Amino acid sequence: MKEAWRHLAAVESHPDIVSGAWVFRGTRVPVAALFENLRDGATINQFLEWFPGVQRVDVEAVLDYEVAVLSIRAAA
Repeated sequence: MKEAWRHLAAVESHPDIVSGAWVFRGTRVPVAALFENLRDGATINQFLEWFPGVQRVDVEAVLDYEVAVLSIRAAA
């Protein structure tokens, strides 16, 4: 999984930032926080309000990427 995320410009992982967790580029906001908040019923707009450093384009890139990965896996 780590290798796949490496090609997505919206995220980054560095050992000295949030213990190496995938975060939205230029922030300390873990990508996992997006999925946790959506799972718990939050909207994208709410997430962006709660984490003002995160850009909508980056959230959309992460979600689009995951849809693409799921589509590839379903077709395999």
